Order: sequence, then structure tokens, then C-alpha cells
Amino acid sequence: MSASPSSALASQNGAINHTISQKSSSSRSTAKPRPNADRFMVAVGKASYYATRFHGRTTANGETFDMKEFTAAHRSLPFGTIVRVTNLNNGKMVFVKINDRGPFKKNRIIDLSKAAAKKLDLVDNGIGRVKIEAYN
Repeated sequence: MSASPSSALASQNGAINHTISQKSSSSRSTAKPRPNADRFMVAVGKASYYATRFHGRTTANGETFDMKEFTAAHRSLPFGTIVRVTNLNNGKMVFVKINDRGPFKKNRIIDLSKAAAKKLDLVDNGIGRVKIEAYN
């Protein structure tokens, strides 16, 4: 039996229970799916990440990009969608919130913030094979 998005999120980053709307300067927030959220999209492909060059810039939905937050860019998912991203090489998983558009390379399915890429151990390689599961 697999963990629900809500219970899986509780263990992410040492039981961080912050939500995107509860930002503070001393701690980082993480995306959190709604309880009993339904999965509506699954895809497998390559993920990359973006960081320093875009840090502090405005994302497509108007937020300021923070590479230390758990966010991502996707070509078509609605802004605010919670996505579970699993690294298929090591099984590590993270939840992110879609707040930007991209990736702009044809063979990629999602661009992650540096924090999310670090959690998945993708920073050293820069890209990795992932499964994404979107929740509404």
C-alpha cells in the first residue's frame, strides 16, 4: 500500500508541516497536497533544475522564484498544482508546487527548483529520469 500525498508529505524534510502560504524568513516551506486529493496526471521522463540564474526573478504566475522553495515549472499544468516527483534511479520523492512555465528543452518534462533537485539527488548530474504525478 503506498502512502497518500498528505502522509508522504509529512515525512518530507523531517516532518516539515509548513505550507506555501506559511512562509517565514527562518524556515523553508514545502508544497502540500490537499487531503484526499485525486491524482489526475502521471508522466515519466527527464527532469532538470534551475537555480542561481533565475533566483529572485518573477515566475510565470507572478511569484518571485526562490531556489530554496519546493517549486517547479511545467508546460501545461495549472499554476498551484501539487506534483509528486520521484527519482526513478534512487526512489527518492518530493512534492512541488507548479508556479512557472517550462522546461524549454524538448526532452524534459519538468524543471525543478534547486531545493527539490537536491532532495532527489539530481544536482550533481543536472538531470535525471523521474515520474511525475499531479494532484488536484
